[in-house]
Amino acid sequence: MFESLWSGVGFFGPFWDHILSYWKVSLENPKHVLFMRYDEMKTDPTGQLMKIAEFLGCPFSGEEEKNGSVEKILEMCSLPNLISLEVNKTGTSINGMDYKNHFRKGIVGDWKNHLTPEMGNKIDMIMEERLKDSGLKF
Repeated sequence: MFESLWSGVGFFGPFWDHILSYWKVSLENPKHVLFMRYDEMKTDPTGQLMKIAEFLGCPFSGEEEKNGSVEKILEMCSLPNLISLEVNKTGTSINGMDYKNHFRKGIVGDWKNHLTPEMGNKIDMIMEERLKDSGLKF
């Protein structure tokens, strides 16, 4: 998997090209493409959910905010809840990977428990090379 990421080849095509194409379109046409980063969702889930609702043209009303709708949606979409759903415990995806393996801890920086420092440095180097001059930062 690491070698695939490093080389930029994934199951659905060139990983880096996908990221950059969506990034560029989000800058050119922010009303049609919303670009979000996982760590932003982790640090400010409420703000990011509200941003998604705005983007979709259905912002939360004051009443919905007061009655806890935002918190209920965040709970339904939480990693522990998604992991517990039967549909995510069984079956395999199109590439033969068990659905249950699509979920890890959901912790920003957990890659350090799965990759060596050398692998991390390699990814940093390729990201810097591929994303330079794009304005996109991770």
